[in-house]
Amino acid sequence: MIRVCFHGVESTGKTVLARKLGAELACPVVSEYGRDYAEARGTEFTMADLLAIAQGQDRRMREAAVAAPRLLLLDTDPLMTAAWAEMLFGAVPRELLAYEKAEHYLLFAPDVPWIADGTRLFGSDERRARFAGIVENMLVRAGVPYRTIGGDWSERERQASAAIEALL
Repeated sequence: MIRVCFHGVESTGKTVLARKLGAELACPVVSEYGRDYAEARGTEFTMADLLAIAQGQDRRMREAAVAAPRLLLLDTDPLMTAAWAEMLFGAVPRELLAYEKAEHYLLFAPDVPWIADGTRLFGSDERRARFAGIVENMLVRAGVPYRTIGGDWSERERQASAAIEALL
């Protein structure tokens, strides 16, 4: 099984593209637990909230992996939650870095417009750029393989499709 994680700052097309490619490739997509959590509880996160989000995301990923599909697309994973911890609190608990990692990450560049949707927090250019640096640093820190995806929506789809095809 190859797990490909869609990683990056808010409003870069990860969820939409994960769902689209999952349908095209007939593979499961693990949805983002943090979005469901935020919609139910709000976005005034504590570190305890982030730890709960990581646990929920990990549970979803493990449940999807039981069927051992050839390809599993992850809308996010606990490594992204670690980036949120760094951005919000300036610290990353060890347990957020200890979760099992995907085989490959697609890092979505923040080069498309930010769209407010009620759960997104970092819309200013300055905060978005800061978060993007933290997000990429988390991949480097974890030592995982990744490829940056950027450009307009059709270019992102082309790049992500090519990256996944190369892994298969």
